[in-house]
Amino acid sequence: MKTAWSTPANLKTQLERLWQRGDLLRAQLTGEPNFPLRLSLKSPTSPDLVDHFDAVRRWIAALSATPHLRIDFRETRHRLLGTQRLPTAAWVDTLDDALAMLGKRSAAEHFQQVIQQSRTEQPALLQWLQRRPLQALDLAEIWPHLLAVVAWLQQHPRPALYLRQVDIPGIHSKFIEAHRGVLGELLDLALPAEAINASASGSSQFNARYGFLDKPARIRFRLLDPQIKLLPTKDEPGHQPADISLDAETFASLDAPIRHVFITENETNFLAFPAAAKSIVIFGAGYGWDALAKADWLHRCTIHYWGDIDTHGFAILDQLRRRFEHVESFLMDRTTLLMHASMWGEEANPIIHDLPHLSPAESELFNDLRDNRIRRGLRLEQERTGFAHVGDVLSSIAGLR
Repeated sequence: MKTAWSTPANLKTQLERLWQRGDLLRAQLTGEPNFPLRLSLKSPTSPDLVDHFDAVRRWIAALSATPHLRIDFRETRHRLLGTQRLPTAAWVDTLDDALAMLGKRSAAEHFQQVIQQSRTEQPALLQWLQRRPLQALDLAEIWPHLLAVVAWLQQHPRPALYLRQVDIPGIHSKFIEAHRGVLGELLDLALPAEAINASASGSSQFNARYGFLDKPARIRFRLLDPQIKLLPTKDEPGHQPADISLDAETFASLDAPIRHVFITENETNFLAFPAAAKSIVIFGAGYGWDALAKADWLHRCTIHYWGDIDTHGFAILDQLRRRFEHVESFLMDRTTLLMHASMWGEEANPIIHDLPHLSPAESELFNDLRDNRIRRGLRLEQERTGFAHVGDVLSSIAGLR
């Protein structure tokens, strides 16, 4: 029969909630202030004794036989059944009893090893263990390596090395890179303030925060005007302009008569982009334009962005315009979309938030795509745009011929 009485499984579930909150592991750091722990116990009512006497007896027997559980009883006189001894409270007396009921003794032993090693080597990290005990347990196997990295940074603050240059015995070169999130939290506790750049935060700025070198961001571009000479070139029919990659700092220092910049996200479009006077084409980087933002000379150029005609394409355009407000879209208009209807595809996960940096015409088309007014999930990938149309639109831009 089904009743509301607390079963051994119900009582175990109460302990499992404490485990999932980290309370039982945390108790290994703070002592056992919550023990003996009284669990919530729902007992049979007086009518239950009369109507389901045998079931009540089985229920009492099951509770009494549950290992690591202490039951308080009281005697009561029932007018029909006489004196009865009924459970009134269920207790788990010690942390060890709770761990045993859950089958977590071994896990708790691993956490205890993490505590002891931290207390010996990096006591400042004990507060992190208290805050994130379950995460610490998941990391128990690699905890010695994490402590070794923390110790190395304490000995070599702001090392001005690349992450994979760090040489710690027994730790492979990708370890720090793979665990930047948790290492950042540990280093913030273990390092002195002067070893931390407080203006840099998050995993993406781990290097800047703790004094490592970032790999130089590289910008890939092609000169579209054969009259502009940055490198030695062959003046041969059909010779393609050089495909150049520069670090962001060098790109920012370019001194060339460039007046027009095109950015495209597709490599074929980048390689096949038509010739244009005083122009370059840049192979885009999707979301994120920090590298380009260092080049102040771009503010003196016209900038045209060519992305997919879908919600993500417009979102990238919106983000680029936060860096360069004078950016114009290129081949991301309704005319281009409709004339390539046979090439339409489907966007799986459209963006639904507003994009405040679009022009009125761009916003209108973005909203039509986002709200599925033309067709559900509609997109036109930029590589599906015909190059005859590319040439026609390019020729209409002033100053390119």
